[in-house]
Amino acid sequence: MRIECDFLVIGSGVAGLSFARGVAGQGRVIVVTKVAADDSATVHAQGGIATVLDDKDSFEAHIRDTITAGRGLCRPEIVDLCVRDGPARIEELERLGARFTRRRGRPEELDLGREGGHSARRIVHADDATGREMVRTLLDVVRGCEDVELREHHMAVDLIVPDREAKDRVCLGAYVLDKRRGEIDTVVAKVTVLATGGTGKVYLYTSNPDVSTGDGVAMAYRAGADIADMEFFQFHPTILYHPRAKGFLISEALRGEGGILRDASGRAFMTGYHPDRELAPRDIVARAIDAEMKRSGDDHVFLDMTALDARFLAERFPNIHKGCLSFGIDMTRQPIPVVPAAHYSCGGVVTDSEGRTTVAGLYAIGETACTGLHGANRLASNSLLEGLVFAHRAAQAALAQPCPSTGPIREWETGDAVASDESVVVSQDWDEVRRYMWNYVGISRSNRRLKRARRRHDLMLEEIGEYYWKYHVTADLLELRNIATVADLIIDSAMSRTESRGLHFTSDYPVESDSMGEHSVVNRFDRRRTFR
Repeated sequence: MRIECDFLVIGSGVAGLSFARGVAGQGRVIVVTKVAADDSATVHAQGGIATVLDDKDSFEAHIRDTITAGRGLCRPEIVDLCVRDGPARIEELERLGARFTRRRGRPEELDLGREGGHSARRIVHADDATGREMVRTLLDVVRGCEDVELREHHMAVDLIVPDREAKDRVCLGAYVLDKRRGEIDTVVAKVTVLATGGTGKVYLYTSNPDVSTGDGVAMAYRAGADIADMEFFQFHPTILYHPRAKGFLISEALRGEGGILRDASGRAFMTGYHPDRELAPRDIVARAIDAEMKRSGDDHVFLDMTALDARFLAERFPNIHKGCLSFGIDMTRQPIPVVPAAHYSCGGVVTDSEGRTTVAGLYAIGETACTGLHGANRLASNSLLEGLVFAHRAAQAALAQPCPSTGPIREWETGDAVASDESVVVSQDWDEVRRYMWNYVGISRSNRRLKRARRRHDLMLEEIGEYYWKYHVTADLLELRNIATVADLIIDSAMSRTESRGLHFTSDYPVESDSMGEHSVVNRFDRRRTFR
């Protein structure tokens, strides 16, 4: 079936919903999302939104903290505009109905938290479920817009780019799988927006939900868009370690309130790694925990909150407190067992300051994009800020910019594909990719491990390619294809960066190199990898 719209938004997290709200009333908007509209990585975001609202804080301090964490790869102009636009985006959310936590006894003031790498308290939050509150607010608004259509249980297959190898590539929409019908629609759009979130499911252990399979990055790469900085993958230092817990995040805000990391003997070990101890940037804390686990042979370390008032903990972190109790852990009385896990991709689809990619008609926002805000390491709680700011800017740009010229568009063709009777191949390959990515391309890397990953992945790509073209498309097959593409980009990018910088640490090149202080950019059809 052929469907036409003005704006096609792929993804329903904070970025996608913000964009849809921004263009509502200016044309037909279709938002497609793989599962329910309220099931995105944003919903799982606990900590909050970093922005300057305290008289004791300053834009300059937030900019400095962001650039320091980014290890020389942040784009200063992007950091500046993002930080300075933050307060306006918070005010806008509150006008739309968002209920952020207020200071006890001072309801006129927002309660501002502090997290690692920040020099001041500047984290706006809704208890410890900030992302959920943001999505609730934006969904209420979007669902009230007559010209915005939410298509749940729909998954984009590929972007419609008639001549992908042309110098002036143009995106005219996307082929979209209706998971319930099992059929693929041709959705033609004047503007297409990738807001598919992150790529955490490329790793075996992750804080990300199951939907985070790098769909936007993979589709953009196949369509000929520039992709950058895929070697910089952030591992959140503290995920609950429990056999029944699946990616249960233990927010950095707990360390911001005084939590102490300890080994099995009770020793507080962060003093040996960084002067800011538990409030060091995430890359340092994650590597410290990984090093302690490798040294001791233990499966986890502990985050100790027991020195804090029990009532304060239960009120400040109600969802984490309740979640831990459901696994038999009372964080007010006993340390929380934690491990690092894949959390956030600093790389993605290259965009300008208004979300435009290198393919005309195609925008990318949120974690899918590489704006240059995060550099080699994202500062905590800058991700929700980025999603809000650049969705707003992209919506304004999409309304102001003339639409790309249209051309002949081919409907989806199944060719000689048949129904698969070997679905076990998909599940086996899915598990195998994620395991060798975790073991060989994880928190700490080496030339030998990366070469092993490269050899195994080359075989995997060949196998997945053969399977994809032989059988009918399913959501599981599409996700496998996408994580394989993302894994390929991460491996190649990691092998190309012969230094350690931010989130990319390799034992063969343990220090930063002045000659590599640039972004790694790759493009499929231009056959190039450059540093710029």
